[in-house]
Amino acid sequence: MTPPSRNALRLLPLAIFVLSLQPKTLSAQQTIPPTYSGAQTGAGSGTPQGQSRRTIQPDLSHPILPTGSPAPAFSLMGIDDKTHTLADYANAKVLAIVFESDHCPVSENYESRIRAIYDDYKGKGVQLIAINPNNPSAVRLNELGYTDLTDSFADMKLRAANRHMDWPFLYDGETQGLATKFGASATPHIFLFDQDRKLRYEGRIDDNQTRALVKSNDARNALDALLGGTEVPVAHTPAFGCSTKWLSKAGDVQAEWEKIKAEPVSLETATTTDLKKLRANGTSKITVVHFWTTACKNCAPTFHDIETTYRMYRLRDFNFVAISTDDPAKKEAVLKTLQDEYASNPNYQVDTKNLKSIQEAAGATWKPNTSYTMVILPDGKVVYQKEGAFDIHEMRRTVLANMPDGRAYAGQHEYWSEVAGTK
Repeated sequence: MTPPSRNALRLLPLAIFVLSLQPKTLSAQQTIPPTYSGAQTGAGSGTPQGQSRRTIQPDLSHPILPTGSPAPAFSLMGIDDKTHTLADYANAKVLAIVFESDHCPVSENYESRIRAIYDDYKGKGVQLIAINPNNPSAVRLNELGYTDLTDSFADMKLRAANRHMDWPFLYDGETQGLATKFGASATPHIFLFDQDRKLRYEGRIDDNQTRALVKSNDARNALDALLGGTEVPVAHTPAFGCSTKWLSKAGDVQAEWEKIKAEPVSLETATTTDLKKLRANGTSKITVVHFWTTACKNCAPTFHDIETTYRMYRLRDFNFVAISTDDPAKKEAVLKTLQDEYASNPNYQVDTKNLKSIQEAAGATWKPNTSYTMVILPDGKVVYQKEGAFDIHEMRRTVLANMPDGRAYAGQHEYWSEVAGTK
């Protein structure tokens, strides 16, 4: 056998490095899910676009706080509209700080497990604090495909109220100063400090976002060790979830918006027969059908909210169809309204101004000069319908509760069914 040449030996480290970057196939039982850049999926695939098949390396510009480090001081606003500081929790035996977010499906899947940690350990001297590290201006619309909310402070209050969060939930998204000190790499990412406020554990909560496949309850193991006065068995594990949305990503959001504005806006003519087909929804997608008219002066915010929802969910099995009930002679005005909204979804104008015949085709009735919205499942079942203005979050929760689980975020159907009250 001929020995390798010196040149080959020089190239060997590079070859090993390149091979290490190749995607690895994981089995369904893989216990360490990858860290996703965001909740973005390919159309109908259920798999994140650009999904890494391994845990993403730590962000070198935001290094993770080393084990043994003192807890960084903070002064952050909570959803109770009060300022919270590190000193406020000086009496706790153990301080558990978990970075979580509204928009991330992995973070959502862990909400019940975070609650269980709070419930099980609050009587043992453990203080749990949740912190949202994300700035909503750094989250693209197509990263909101698995949520009803953004990561704004106002939306944090809505999530906490809906999920009955009894522990402090603080906002660091404005400056991300604390997240930077911690090096919070993903949501969720948990940090455990002992009574002297030295970091003893950081990383994942457990080893699988699918509860039934969990084999190692890492955060609980560390908590039990700290409370029992023994050494934490494993001080670091790789956090996984959605990457922290640092302010430096705001340019990606602007680039996305420029692409949205460049998308073509069209207006087609529909007959009442076409409306009956839309109502039957013979597609494979959950479809929102929105009847609207330029005569409704207060309907613009509702249309905008649905259009935003379309941009959030359109990479999934979801569609939005807007139908103008204006006089066919007003097509130019209708198109101008759609263009002002950059409404690149399917748009139709009915070829009749007879509202009664339009309503008969839709199988619904509503007052003249107002809007009407329906959420229709692929089998034609209407699961949500409202005349005029409505709570867009309620509609989104209904849509999400009827979405099947994809391959990437098992447990989302159960989560949203519980949130929407359909479970």
